[in-house]
Parts: sequence; C-alpha cells; structure tokens
Amino acid sequence: MGEMSEAGRLILLGAPLGNPADASTRFREVLTSADVVAAEDTRRLTRLARDLDITIGGRIVSYFEGNEERRTPELVEVILGGYVVALVTDGGMPSVSDPGYRLVRAALDVGAPVTVAPGPSAVTTALAVSGLPCDRFCFEGFLPRTPGARRTRLRALAAEERTLVFFEAPHRIGAALADLADTFGADRPAALCRELTKTYEEVLRRPLGELARWAAEGDPRGEITLVVAGAPAIPQERPDDDTLRAAVAEREAAGRSRRDAITDVATEYALRRRDVYTIVHS
Repeated sequence: MGEMSEAGRLILLGAPLGNPADASTRFREVLTSADVVAAEDTRRLTRLARDLDITIGGRIVSYFEGNEERRTPELVEVILGGYVVALVTDGGMPSVSDPGYRLVRAALDVGAPVTVAPGPSAVTTALAVSGLPCDRFCFEGFLPRTPGARRTRLRALAAEERTLVFFEAPHRIGAALADLADTFGADRPAALCRELTKTYEEVLRRPLGELARWAAEGDPRGEITLVVAGAPAIPQERPDDDTLRAAVAEREAAGRSRRDAITDVATEYALRRRDVYTIVHS
C-alpha cells in the first residue's frame, strides 16, 4: 500500500434513524465535503441528501454486507492516497450491527486516522424511552436466526442482571418474544420500540408474555429495538458463623494469610470484612 498522507482519513457518520431533522450540522458538512461516501444503501443516501437539501460532492460507492470484504481494501487505498472517506449506514452508527467494523479495523491496521461524527443510535434511544434501568446495560444485537441457537443464547443470558437491548427483524420478533417469555419469564418487564423517530413510532412497555401475545395476534412491521429488564438479583443467604469460620480456616490452610482469607470470605458472601473478622476471633 502507498505512503500515508496526513489528509487521508476515515470518518464514521451517525445517520438519522428515520427523521432527517436529527442530522447534525457536522453530518451534513462531512457528506458534502468528503472525497468518497461509502453507503450501506446508495439510494437511501440519495433520498436523505435530498431531504437535507444538500449535494454530496464526492463519489458515492456502496458498502454493505455483500461487498464489504471486497470493497474494504479499495477504500483503505483511497484513504492512504490522501483522501477522506465517509462511511454512512441506513441509520445509527456504523459498526453497531451494521457494516463498518471491517473497514475501521483495516484502516487502523495500516495506521490510517479514524474519527467519528457522532449521531443517533437506536440502542441508546430505545433505552432512554423504555422506562427501564439504563445506568448499566448490555447490547446483544440480533439474536441467532434458528430456534435452537436462539434459545441456547437466551438461556445463557437469563441470569444477566443488566438491562438487555436487542435488534430484531419484524418477521422474527414473534418467535423471539415467545422464546424470551419462555426463558426469562412471562412477567419480565420489557419495551418494544418500533420505527423510532419515524412517523409511526410506537413504544410498547409491557411484560414479555404480553408482548409475545401482541406479536402473535398482529403483524409487526418496521425496524424493532427490544429492551428487556435484567434478571432480579438473587439475595445470597448468609451462612452461619461456623460455616464462615470454616471457610476462613480452609483458605488459611491453602496458604492465604488470615487477613486475606477473611477478605476473600467477606467478598464471596457480600459481607462486611469487620463482621467476618469479629466472627473468626470470637
């Protein structure tokens, strides 16, 4: 590959989820000034540019799941040649369950600068309107498509205490919700966010069982982000004093100092260290 130019770089663009008015000033500026704009859907990008009343000055190329392996080295060569490449998906941030990661990794591997013009994200938008705790969460993206693999994944997540965020296709949401209700429990709170920021935006805040029935009885359409409450924490039963003394003694016998053994036991049982200390020395 060629010698790196200071001007060449990759810019990731956070695109509106549906409402063009959510496009930032910087988003507009980069689209008009970039040498090359790599778009997940070139026709959608053209419509967005028209809605924003801007003209894309650079060359537009497609960059989607079907061609990203082939197109990635081509775009890296463009960046190394000193040009600015902007990457935009159909909505939200590139790389987040969308094309982008492969190009970011390839650019970084050759020392090309990568930056971002932050924008909307379906993940954080759905979290904010869900009404569920969002101080700690984990994003799971799309669940496996086959029933067996999906249920296996859900069983692994059933005890997760953080709020969970999923993407799902409308034709699979019914089966996914049925499996979620069966695995997590029908009463687990959730919020189904459909068509966020668009004309027919809908947020259904209901237990998983009710959402599963809603999906089975209807014909869900549009892009769906599902937010599910984490599993309730299971309080750990406090062991009796003799059990605590034996646990400390066992660690001491294994070579831990008494101080460290007491700390270990206190951490394991979510107890205050000084309480374990008092029990061991009583």
